[in-house]
Amino acid sequence: MEWTDSISIFLFFVLSVMFIMKTEKLWNSSFRKDFPPGPKPLPIIGNLHIMDLKRPYWTMLELSKKYGPVFSIQMGCQKMVVLSGYKMVKEALVNQADAFAERPKIPMFENISNGYGVIFSHGNNWKVMRRFTVRTLRDFGMGKRAIEDRIIEENGFLIKNIETQKGKPFEITTIMNAAVANIIVSIIFGERFDYKDPTFLRLLSLINENMRLTGSPSVMLYNIFPALGFLLRNCKTVLLNASELHFFIQLTFLEHLKKLDKNDQRSFIDAFLVRQKEKKINTSGYFHYANLINLVNNLFVAGMDTASTTLRWGLLLMMKYPKIQSKVQGEIARVIRSAQPRIEHRTKMPYTDAVVHEIQRFANILPMDLPHETTEDVTLKGYFIPKGTYIIPLLASVLQDESQWEKPDTFYPEHFLDSEGKFVKKEAFMPFSAGRRICAGETLAKMELFLFFTSLLQRFTFHPAPGVTSADLDLTPAVGFTTPPMPHKICAEPRSQGSLH
Repeated sequence: MEWTDSISIFLFFVLSVMFIMKTEKLWNSSFRKDFPPGPKPLPIIGNLHIMDLKRPYWTMLELSKKYGPVFSIQMGCQKMVVLSGYKMVKEALVNQADAFAERPKIPMFENISNGYGVIFSHGNNWKVMRRFTVRTLRDFGMGKRAIEDRIIEENGFLIKNIETQKGKPFEITTIMNAAVANIIVSIIFGERFDYKDPTFLRLLSLINENMRLTGSPSVMLYNIFPALGFLLRNCKTVLLNASELHFFIQLTFLEHLKKLDKNDQRSFIDAFLVRQKEKKINTSGYFHYANLINLVNNLFVAGMDTASTTLRWGLLLMMKYPKIQSKVQGEIARVIRSAQPRIEHRTKMPYTDAVVHEIQRFANILPMDLPHETTEDVTLKGYFIPKGTYIIPLLASVLQDESQWEKPDTFYPEHFLDSEGKFVKKEAFMPFSAGRRICAGETLAKMELFLFFTSLLQRFTFHPAPGVTSADLDLTPAVGFTTPPMPHKICAEPRSQGSLH
């Protein structure tokens, strides 16, 4: 059943129940008068009727203009507080980091993870798993030469695959996902997959579909009204896909267990299994198979989707703005020539570095961040926010904050350049979030983005498909848990060796 049919049934139910509701006060009586302001909610549905269900962050951006940097919305019976703008998001996530460090229990993700893993876990489980994850990723080379070499090697496979297209139009999503996924896969599984491997393609397909569906209106409705789950086909699909992915991970770590050697740990899974056997005081109870399955799932999904989506935005933007693409290629030719791009080149390539950062800012792939929850009573801008409140740090409002960016709605690499063309850091650059829940793979992602992007523009010039002009390219984000570009085809024209010098 499509989500629109489900809404029709749901609205009929709502209208019936509304007749027996006495007053709106039944839904607000437990909140103090100094709770953040917001639009008036209706009984049962709250503010659902005013939300853009496909892109709720668009509605929130508009509401922030009326209600300010701290306001509330009500989705169903649940009050949520939205934080808007750089100063307010920083105040909460950075200056009061501990108070905003929890993750709310979201029905769909609780069904998938049961609170295990790292992204949607809670309390001490989250603390132990995050500490282990960050340390283990570093042990396996995150931010070091070893991972840089893996990215460069994978770049070679990606370039060869693109070369087989011979300049003809093609859809890059699958091979870009495969290339980026192979980096995190090499860490968590200790191996890489061929781009045509049917198992690998199936896993990528499961992840892609779930990333799209978990951002759909029907799953949003399920998270607000879990009782509607039996009506919503997308919810069942998400759970089936997650179950299949978990089953693959379980089979994989059971194979690792057979060959486990604590003196020769070849993967993230090996490191976890070794730690499981150590019987450490206070933490041994967290190193169980449910945490391992969800931790690997978290790393696999997040490690693939975010960087791959950003790179796809990057290539689309280069096609949209060919002069910027040409300027990047000019800097590559001056600094790197025909040599292999490496991280050491980044400081010598301020324009390219600025373009990569601006791609992340403009793409805005996680516009509402992942939700937070307050661990204690908090006061923000004079408003009282009780412990256990669902918090939405509106990253879109940070990356488009008019007080921080000269042209917030325009793709403008000069946001990250000074008057002399030198790269400048911006505090309002928060694509990885901030505070205690900042992305654990930030260092890896930054390395991937620079090396993949630079290598691709060194070897190819990207154009729209024949019959499509740069002006025709649509920069409206697609619907999903993250916001990828709309489906489109690209042409990768090989650059002659002469153009690399």
